[in-house]
Amino acid sequence: MFKHDKALLQEVKVDGPNPAYAAMMQEQLGGPHGELKAAMQYLSQSFRIKDPQIKDLFLDIAAEELSHMEMVATTVNLLNGHVLDAKNATIGNIQAHVSTGLTPALTSASGQYWTAAYIEETGDLAADILSNIAAEQRAKVVYEYLYRQIPDKGVRQTIDFLLNREEAHNTMFREAFNKIQDTGSLKDWGVTKDSKLYFNLSTPGDQYFNADNPNPTSFNTPNSGGPN
Repeated sequence: MFKHDKALLQEVKVDGPNPAYAAMMQEQLGGPHGELKAAMQYLSQSFRIKDPQIKDLFLDIAAEELSHMEMVATTVNLLNGHVLDAKNATIGNIQAHVSTGLTPALTSASGQYWTAAYIEETGDLAADILSNIAAEQRAKVVYEYLYRQIPDKGVRQTIDFLLNREEAHNTMFREAFNKIQDTGSLKDWGVTKDSKLYFNLSTPGDQYFNADNPNPTSFNTPNSGGPN
């Protein structure tokens, strides 16, 4: 069961309309690394999880991603303004003027419609958590790119909040990964001779890596930081 709280997770504001940048923000609404992708991926993965704590974690983060999606859509609305003006629209945001009436659509910045093909789910908790860690990292990178391309203080405040929440989710998934060692695809990790071999196929050159440790990777808590 889900409930809608009319208050945004955090207040959203912009210094003024900027339709071209509104199209760029669409990337985090319906793009392959956007908020809808994250919400649907974590929700879909949760259906099969048996561990109650990890299941709750997936559902809680999925619900928050929907609230992020609401914040992004609100930002797009504010940036688009209220005037349909297709003749001055740039490639990427013309769709808002000719087909959606400025409504934030489930598309990327290029106008490509969102698809469930973006979703990663395997039924294996380790594989799914690693996919989610990567998803949060990619989302943060996109937010960092967006942050650097807009001087609008209101938009920057929203982006700064959202990318730091991506860091928080990344940390939570890393902690969950640390709790599932020796289960699923991590079971009997690195116990065979072949799993410990490193083929040095870069010659000439020294071998910088080895696979002498048969244990699966665990994660330390990363340091938090804002966009550069």
